Amino acid sequence: MTSVFGADGKNLPCTVIEAGPCVVTQIRTVEKDGYAAVQLAYDETTEKHTSKPLQGHFEKAGVTPRRKLVEFKADFAQDLKLGDTLTIADVFKDTTFVDVVGTSKGKGFQGVVKRHGFAGVGGSTHGQHNRLRHPGSLGACSWPSRVFPGMRMAGQMGNERVKVFNLQVIKLIPENNLIVVKGSVPGAKGSYVILED
Repeated sequence: MTSVFGADGKNLPCTVIEAGPCVVTQIRTVEKDGYAAVQLAYDETTEKHTSKPLQGHFEKAGVTPRRKLVEFKADFAQDLKLGDTLTIADVFKDTTFVDVVGTSKGKGFQGVVKRHGFAGVGGSTHGQHNRLRHPGSLGACSWPSRVFPGMRMAGQMGNERVKVFNLQVIKLIPENNLIVVKGSVPGAKGSYVILED
């Protein structure tokens, strides 16, 4: 993340995202596939790092291999053809808000205090010790003699698909394929995200 000054002089927290250029590698139609969509590819790579099936897929589209493939449902798919290049100036020129989808940072196995905001069992006196960050009772007794599914307990945290809605587009930098959005986006630096208008 970084920050920029707005027109009113306020310092706005923002994230700079490199968005493109993306190449059309497949067009799905209602007649053939049952729905209309367009598949875009991003981030060039070498044939050495591309599987044989994907190499054939890219050769059919007439483009060099790419790392990331994403499909978007679109009614305008018939206006495109294989090998077309889309830039942020084409897609986001009149956009004021975008949704960003990404994979959040993985935080490993965490306890209930960090994962769910529990307060812990309580004070360190009255016979308690080493219980400050424990979950406490889970509520089960001789009936139902089991723990219900979905109970909030310790476990894997992060590393899941997250969608952030309505991030304001502060500015576009078409010559470098950059889009600056207000606020934070899911994922670590350098990770892939999906922008939706």
